[in-house]
Amino acid sequence: MEMERVTEFPHTLMDRRPRKRPRLAWDVLPQRPKCLFSQAQLGLFCAQEVGNVTSFASSKAPSDHTTSSSVSVKGVAQNGSPPWRDDDKDGHYMFALGENLTSRYKIHSKMGEGTFGQVLECWDRERKEMVAIKIVRGIKKYREAAMIEIEVLQQLGKNDKGGNCCVQIRNWFDYRNHICIVFEKLGPSLYDFLRKNNYRPFPIDLVREIGRQLLDCVACIINSSVLTRVLFYLFAVMHDLRLIHTDLKPENILLVSPEYVKIPDYKVSSRTPKDGSYFKRLPKSSAIKVIDFGSTTYDRQDQSYIVSTRHYRAPEVILGLGWSYPCDIWSVGCILVELCSGEALFQTHENLEHLAMMERVLGPLPHHMLKRVDRHAEKYVRRGKLDWPESAPSRESIKAVLKLPRLQNLVMQHVDHSAGDLIHLLQGLLKYEPSERLTAREALRHVFFTRDHLRRS
Repeated sequence: MEMERVTEFPHTLMDRRPRKRPRLAWDVLPQRPKCLFSQAQLGLFCAQEVGNVTSFASSKAPSDHTTSSSVSVKGVAQNGSPPWRDDDKDGHYMFALGENLTSRYKIHSKMGEGTFGQVLECWDRERKEMVAIKIVRGIKKYREAAMIEIEVLQQLGKNDKGGNCCVQIRNWFDYRNHICIVFEKLGPSLYDFLRKNNYRPFPIDLVREIGRQLLDCVACIINSSVLTRVLFYLFAVMHDLRLIHTDLKPENILLVSPEYVKIPDYKVSSRTPKDGSYFKRLPKSSAIKVIDFGSTTYDRQDQSYIVSTRHYRAPEVILGLGWSYPCDIWSVGCILVELCSGEALFQTHENLEHLAMMERVLGPLPHHMLKRVDRHAEKYVRRGKLDWPESAPSRESIKAVLKLPRLQNLVMQHVDHSAGDLIHLLQGLLKYEPSERLTAREALRHVFFTRDHLRRS
């Protein structure tokens, strides 16, 4: 297995800024053969299997054919590299479709873009397969985050022997000041699937089915068949390693396969079949993998900075009370509600409104938590209670909070059966007090899963 060659990184380095690495071989002029290249002609290609330089390439014009003429440096044949270009104003790598990204990879299409950089679909000439390459912005803080992500993925890979829980890193390299991480190519994210499905919720039985393949290889959890078990198993593994993901959301959970089937949606009026809304999509395979470990950190005592994407952010993060493993569990609870309802539970972009939404759905925040807020969150509290609606930013904000149903009613609107068990599980995942929240392994033993297992036995 390729990942067996990954260099092991000690735990103590995971939360530190990566040490400054020496300039690597593809950034400097090869000593031989001097007669073949000028310094301007030399590229800075590399192709690393977990950090070992294996090749150079010249700066010839890119070719659309893998069998085109190439040059050889140190006896290794290479395809031409693209011309030098400056990054854009935000530090993103500039490219053209059909160009090479080192001699090994040919750019096929752009899959997505985020704060970190871009993800390109590329043809791997060596493995003869399509891969996804994350090209990180050429800015120091993003490069450092990328190196942390590489270390985390390698550590997780050692504990996820079957490669069934988190995305698998193939290799990585540093190309023209951009950290490039090569991953297996997966299907769409759960968010993208929901979006293309007109935000129709997943059936509760499908929610259970997602994860079967991820858990079959796990000796301690056999014959499982629940989506949330996949998530909880991964987080249990991460938490056993003292790792906290900190950015769990549907965008970071990918279906392994892009294939789906269309079935009639009987909840949609038969008068509206023209736009295709009469049919809904169901994924053919329920297997998923979690991605984006760039924000992952080890558990420490002094963690109080802001983490998680807004909709999935735990109350202790907003209130500045410090956070640990339970912030991941809160995110999972929000994700499950979204999968079952089709919409994000807390659709807001403002802290006070966010906290008011929590109280609307889950009940009042505990007095002891509001008493301990940090100086940045003091403005949200008055006389030991949330200062709402008196300090609401607008009437629209008050209306947005008032339209939210209680958690029980929200689940009952969308779940036909198992609603009671799901509500009880969510109440454990969305406890305000982090120490009272279910752990990942406790969640795996919840009746929402075990009752279904007994019913199938």
